[in-house]
Amino acid sequence: MRSPHPIPTHPHPYDVPYEEPPAPPTTHRRTGRRRRRGRFFTGLPFALKTVASLLVLAAFLTLADRWAVLYAEHRAADTLKDRLRLTAAPEVEIDGFPFLPQLVGKRLDSVKVTVPDVAADRVTLAAVSATAHDIRLDGDGPTSVRGARVPRLDGDVLLSFADMNRELGASQVTFTGAGRDRIAVRGTLPVAGHDLRLRADVRVARDGERGVDTRIGGMRLDIGELATYRPGTRTSQGLHLTRASAAALARETRKARAVLAVPSVVRALGVPDATVREAQRSDTALSRLTGRPEFVRQAMRLNLLDLALAHPELLDRLGLDPALLDALSQLTRPVLADRLSLGFRLPEPPSGDLRLRDVRVVKDGIRVRVEGSGLAVGP
Repeated sequence: MRSPHPIPTHPHPYDVPYEEPPAPPTTHRRTGRRRRRGRFFTGLPFALKTVASLLVLAAFLTLADRWAVLYAEHRAADTLKDRLRLTAAPEVEIDGFPFLPQLVGKRLDSVKVTVPDVAADRVTLAAVSATAHDIRLDGDGPTSVRGARVPRLDGDVLLSFADMNRELGASQVTFTGAGRDRIAVRGTLPVAGHDLRLRADVRVARDGERGVDTRIGGMRLDIGELATYRPGTRTSQGLHLTRASAAALARETRKARAVLAVPSVVRALGVPDATVREAQRSDTALSRLTGRPEFVRQAMRLNLLDLALAHPELLDRLGLDPALLDALSQLTRPVLADRLSLGFRLPEPPSGDLRLRDVRVVKDGIRVRVEGSGLAVGP
């Protein structure tokens, strides 16, 4: 007998066999990107090692090159000191990088040499700095350089005011710039136990190809407010009263009569003899004579050194020391100019040509431009 409800024939869900879902389709673009990224990270350590090695090698070569430069500079400084007979080794700077290829090629781009404190006649040059260009080395190899040829050289020489003040002025006279070619000299000069105020002007100019010449002008020594000495033989030179002392002479009766008692003074003043005789007898006539404006000017024209020879007692009345006047008569213009001279000459090189070009006064001293050609160092 059949059941009125037939039993389904499909199996139970738990009895169905498991099947994996299908794999997603392959994307070639993503796979290629992943492979390239892997190759990049794989090669990075090797690249870093290569770069680091190159940097270490470059640093080593640079260090070796700089050490070679320092060694060459030291050897060159010692050689120049010995051959130029310098008191101290100069400073040598070799330009150009790299240096070793230049040394192997026996040709340097440029070398700068600075020599301090070079004696030049009566003064000391504060610094002589020169740069040689296109130097050609003589020798069998880089380690056997015997000398050098310098086709062209330019440099600078400084004569400092500080050195001049110390060497020539003895801390009593100072030199200062007063223009492109002028120097003002101011200070005190001891003469016969008296400190006289000194004023002078120095003109600086080139003397030939290797010398600097100085011409001294406006030399003047002031004896307080009493008199002024200008060395020389002209009418305006010699020993003369200042305006203040000439005016005081006109006011002081005793000194005025002493001056008028000397015939040579009377003739120099241009005063008639009758006027002088009347002034010697009467104070009123004396005041009338010395009160004229031209009397002061005439008194300032008197050369007191001439009076010292014939009437030394008159100078004593004027307050002048006879020993000082005797010392001033020996302090001639050439003697005083020699004491203030700043000139010097560069030494003549053993070969080639060395000459001065521009000479000018700057803030710190006298600066001279130097040029040279065809110079040689060594045998």
